[in-house]
Amino acid sequence: MQAEAGTIAPSGAAELIRHAAALIFDVDGTLAETEELHRQAFNHAFARAGLDWQWDRAVYKDLLRVTGGKERMRAYHAQLEIAPPLSDADIAELHRIKTAHYAGLIETGCCPLRPGVAELLVAAGMRGQRLAIATTTSHGNIDALLSQALGTRWAADFDAVVAGDDVRHKKPAPDVYLEVLARLGLHGSECVAIEDSGNGLIAASRAGIPVLITKSMFFGDDDFSEARAVLDDLSELGGSK
Repeated sequence: MQAEAGTIAPSGAAELIRHAAALIFDVDGTLAETEELHRQAFNHAFARAGLDWQWDRAVYKDLLRVTGGKERMRAYHAQLEIAPPLSDADIAELHRIKTAHYAGLIETGCCPLRPGVAELLVAAGMRGQRLAIATTTSHGNIDALLSQALGTRWAADFDAVVAGDDVRHKKPAPDVYLEVLARLGLHGSECVAIEDSGNGLIAASRAGIPVLITKSMFFGDDDFSEARAVLDDLSELGGSK
């Protein structure tokens, strides 16, 4: 594909990847196209709770600008201008139901890793690069996806896994990335963040980390002008061996 203004071509992206001390991955949309399953799981939770909410893809795409599932539900409820607001306990229960249903969907094997992801993980391991995760999603969601895709011992290959609930502020705040850097003992300039959204790009950039974007279903039209590279998927890296 053609590189966007200010970015580098796939060959340059592979070079960027090869010279990083650590690769830091987002999860939803980056490692796998999970957002559609999240959307279905939210709707399942709403139906179980007797709510007449129904998030179609257009509504969900707009709500994805709000990072975090619980925060997304609060934002949607606020838009409806219905009083009283849902309590923290109500939101937590909805999120529990949603998360359980999402895990069940993932366990069916219907959501494989995106093209090039598995190959890049293997190539990074062969080069001795460190791997990390910096995401807004929960540890439960991470484990559901990667246990299915990489096996139950997947976490042994990652030096740091930081989720949204581990930090005070979620993306586009840089908190998850700053925490990953602290755990790795590295500077941002020594790493590459692999993201799929504008919020992820902002978060990693604020932590001083160069960003490679892999375009996904819901965020393909975000502004990626500040990314070092913009690719359709990670297969364009050719394994970056």
